[in-house]
Formats: sequence, C-alpha cells, structure tokens
Amino acid sequence: MTIKPANLSDPAVRAFVTAVNSHDREGLLHLLAPGATMADDGRDRELDQWIEDEIFSSNGHMEVENESDGGRALRARYRNDTYGEMSTQWRFTVDDEGQISRFETGQA
Repeated sequence: MTIKPANLSDPAVRAFVTAVNSHDREGLLHLLAPGATMADDGRDRELDQWIEDEIFSSNGHMEVENESDGGRALRARYRNDTYGEMSTQWRFTVDDEGQISRFETGQA
C-alpha cells in the first residue's frame, strides 16, 4: 500500500515528493534551504549533482510506503532509469522557515 503525496504529513516533505514525481526542478530547488546538504547510503554527496543524476536526468519517482517522525522519515519504493526500482529510506531535516536543510537517503 502506498501513501499519496498529497496525504503526507509534513508540508516540506509532501512538496519534495510532489516535485520529484512531477519532475519539477524549480519547485524542488525552492524547497531547499541555502547551504542544504544530503547523503546517500551514509556518504555526503554534492547536492546539485546528485539531484541532477538521481532525480531529473534519470526520471526519478517515489512511491511512499510509510512515514514516521511526523512525516520526516519515509520508506519508499524509488525508481529511476539508472538503477531501476529499490526500497529506500529517507530522512528530512526541515528548518524554522519550512525549508529542507538536509536529507538523507539510502537503500532500506
């Protein structure tokens, strides 16, 4: 069973998933706080390059299976043209302005 993006609890995370799934680069970048960081499988990555490679140039898509921590932790089936589909986990840090200052993802 999946959770529709519109039903996700945290507004910033909801907007992130919606932007990924609609391939809305401008919308996604608007959600990120200045100086935002990210990690993939426990290793910090260069945010802009990761977003380009893993989301936009490879048609990334998230199907959220569950959420916890007030909607800031997700388990999702993630697929893109590079790696196919895999079970992933996501954790988001949202600042006081409602922007994502960090996200971490990796295989679940």
